[in-house]
Amino acid sequence: MTHKAGFVNILGKPNVGKSTLMNALLGENLSIITPKAQTTRHRILGIANEDDYQIVFSDTPGIIKPGYKLQEYMMSFVHTAMEDADLFLLISQVDNDFDDTQTLEKLKNTNTPVLLLINKIDLATQDQVVEKCEQWKKQYPDFYILPISALNNFNLDQVMAKIIELLPESPPYYSKDDLTDRPVRFFVSEIVREKILMNYQKEIPYSVEVSVDSFKEDEKMVHIRCVIHVVRDSQKGILIGHKGKALKKIGVESRKEIEKFLGKQVFIDLHVKVNKNWRDNDLQLGRFGYK
Repeated sequence: MTHKAGFVNILGKPNVGKSTLMNALLGENLSIITPKAQTTRHRILGIANEDDYQIVFSDTPGIIKPGYKLQEYMMSFVHTAMEDADLFLLISQVDNDFDDTQTLEKLKNTNTPVLLLINKIDLATQDQVVEKCEQWKKQYPDFYILPISALNNFNLDQVMAKIIELLPESPPYYSKDDLTDRPVRFFVSEIVREKILMNYQKEIPYSVEVSVDSFKEDEKMVHIRCVIHVVRDSQKGILIGHKGKALKKIGVESRKEIEKFLGKQVFIDLHVKVNKNWRDNDLQLGRFGYK
């Protein structure tokens, strides 16, 4: 029996459904999902294993023009994803075309197959979808084009079939038991960050980083201590809230989600710390895994 394996890197603008797509194709919630742009900050691998194939999906941050060092590092993850793919999944939408000309030019001139997925078609009419597919076919005749709805699992079986068809023959790159290359602590910090993204508005979600300072596991329970780093004192006050109520809510929501993820009881202790320049400080960004 031949075995196929390869790296399938997902590209697109912020909020087009890259993380939703990867989670749906894996059947696991590895990437956090919120309605806010720039939810994904890292390059996250998700590994789909079957007897005859291994697909190493790579979820990447949405492509933006960087405003500070954190965003520069986020875009560096996108640039490395442009270099090591066996197949690209480029995500666009009917009403929000992928229009980063530099990336499109690179994809047009690559020998790597590009599968262009027009997502969220449940929000458009059939005529609009057909017109959009034809427009892309005309401009980029070498791209494989498929309309999908990642949220509603529409056409995802066709996406998987096409990926498997286009993958090169190769032994697996990772153990067949692996689901990701990330440690548990990474997902714990991401779950806490997701709850902050969902509960706070304006600049707070973009000013926050979460580090797991302590992760101790015994037979009955996992004890976790997290530090939430913010840029300003005022943000610390907003995060903690009146009599600590806001932070307590984040703690409760995070604990429930982490218990589901780990399949074990969790005690979580959250602290908020002002860390003024973390988004522009190479040393801090390195500590938070952005190197």
